[in-house]
Amino acid sequence: MKKSILTALVASAAVGAFAQGTVVFSNLTGLSPGQPIFNVDGTTKLTSAYEGQVYESATAGGTFTAVGNIVSVTGTTGYILGGSEVLAGVAGGANVFIEIRAWKTSDGSSYEAALAANGATGVSIPVAYSTGNPGGSPPTAAGPLTGFKSFNLVNVPEPTTIALGALGLGALLIRRRK
Repeated sequence: MKKSILTALVASAAVGAFAQGTVVFSNLTGLSPGQPIFNVDGTTKLTSAYEGQVYESATAGGTFTAVGNIVSVTGTTGYILGGSEVLAGVAGGANVFIEIRAWKTSDGSSYEAALAANGATGVSIPVAYSTGNPGGSPPTAAGPLTGFKSFNLVNVPEPTTIALGALGLGALLIRRRK
């Protein structure tokens, strides 16, 4: 009897020690009226042709790491409704900084791939977040991502386009001097 009680206590302590923080990945839940993500024009909401992912960092100016699953935008709403995500390596109940990154699916299978391809990408302003602790005593559920502002994607021009424009400007200046 004593051995089974001791085993149960050790097992529950081990689960609590290895509990990971959780976050609800949604830019609609808990926000009124929600904070949609917009396309490059700043007025058209993203469609299901776009995806997003949660990134976390211990500090606002630190390196952000992708966590959880890549989730498609819901319909034509500009909202991502990804559900609860586990932040691997982040203790339950820890304070972290969270940002949402979005990109056009045809530009790459991840934010980094779309950025490398000079595709349309966007990043939210990081917000402080206290993670849920499902292994805690008492367990706490992840709360909604609050504090986010709407953001829009931007197109990064290819370096060859910038170089071509500079050459054209240089040619005009040379022509003007003659």
